Amino acid sequence: MSLRNINSPPQHSWISTKTTTPRSPRLCSPRPFYFPVFKKKKKKKDTMALKAVHVSDVPNLDQVPENASLQLYSTRFSKGVEFGRVASRIPKFLVIGHRGNGMNALQSSDRRMRAIKENSIMSFNTAAKYPLDFVEFDVQVTKDGCPVIFHDDFILTEDQGTVFEKRIPELCLTEFLNYGPQREAAKDGKPLLRKNKDGQIVRWEVEKDDSLCTLQEVFEKVEPSVGFNIEIKFDDYIVYQEDYLVRVLQSILKVVFEYAKDRPIVFSSFQPDAAVLVKKLQNTYPVFFLTNGGNEIYCDVRRNSLDEAIKVCLEGGLEGIVSEVKGVFRNPGAVTKIKESKLSLLTYGKLNNVAEAVYMQHLMGIEGVIVDFVQEITEAVCDMIKPSAATEEDGDDLLEGDGKMQLKSKPEFSQRELSFLLKLIPELIQL
Repeated sequence: MSLRNINSPPQHSWISTKTTTPRSPRLCSPRPFYFPVFKKKKKKKDTMALKAVHVSDVPNLDQVPENASLQLYSTRFSKGVEFGRVASRIPKFLVIGHRGNGMNALQSSDRRMRAIKENSIMSFNTAAKYPLDFVEFDVQVTKDGCPVIFHDDFILTEDQGTVFEKRIPELCLTEFLNYGPQREAAKDGKPLLRKNKDGQIVRWEVEKDDSLCTLQEVFEKVEPSVGFNIEIKFDDYIVYQEDYLVRVLQSILKVVFEYAKDRPIVFSSFQPDAAVLVKKLQNTYPVFFLTNGGNEIYCDVRRNSLDEAIKVCLEGGLEGIVSEVKGVFRNPGAVTKIKESKLSLLTYGKLNNVAEAVYMQHLMGIEGVIVDFVQEITEAVCDMIKPSAATEEDGDDLLEGDGKMQLKSKPEFSQRELSFLLKLIPELIQL
């Protein structure tokens, strides 16, 4: 597959996936990003001159005052701490529901991974019943400019034994919503399929299904006290031109600013240029850079390590990093570097479904975790980490005589044991 810059979403006709074709190598942008800024000419009031400027020279484009405070708090846990360089307070340790109440792994033997359709209003509201702080979900923009919730690069269906796939930006909103269960009981949608990492295509069947939805609907129908971690999705295999990125981001920001109200919002993206641009386009909500932490290697070196992620954040004015948890456990010293850079650190990954691994991250100074097993991890965090209700009622004094938060069933580690564990974990991760 040849390298291809795009100004607009790639146009694919319906194709059959009965035969498998290899995907292209990971691509990255070889050029700095520029996007147009309209500037009035002095002599002719009715004409506009187009000037290309580097994004680092562009001021924030929203109308929010520079000193506007970020309402990044949780109504569920009133006590908080400062979140990176943002002058706001959030809970001591965040628990974030991955794609709502957890992602779908359709071939998993664990029923929890097939319980509720991921990235659905049902999943978000189910997660909101537990004491978590945010739900994380994936946003893409349709051909007609509507932000919708969907994770995968391709959406698949089947007709008379042939599988067809399309990208979300190739579909208009009505076409996208026609996949899967329909809101109208009498209407049948296209069967929804999914391609696993091994390339096998299976029916997207879960115990409790729900229809696809838009970003606007999520704001309107999800419990208002739960925050949104909005991951802005782009395909790893496409090089996007800056004007397309800006157009997508503006479509998303328009919905966010119209419907967010007082809801806590955090943006994140694996696409480094998109992450920097969304920070340039607004100064109201924090932006985090997503990284695999070195677990996978990409053409774009900015995605290949925590050190590179730090550089992206500092150069782009981002507030923090969301790393795959194994990348942090393999390199625990990076946590200190991130803290010294005054950045926040969250993690995602399968290990975050293990309570002991979550508690270890709390001890390391990580601010929060994105998890699939929402009920189990929120219960464990409440037992081990969160201050008790009695402590909260006492006011701002969250500390006991030894300077530690009150824990219900906290594992006890001496400083020597903790140092040993931090040295041992990277070795265990390599096994």
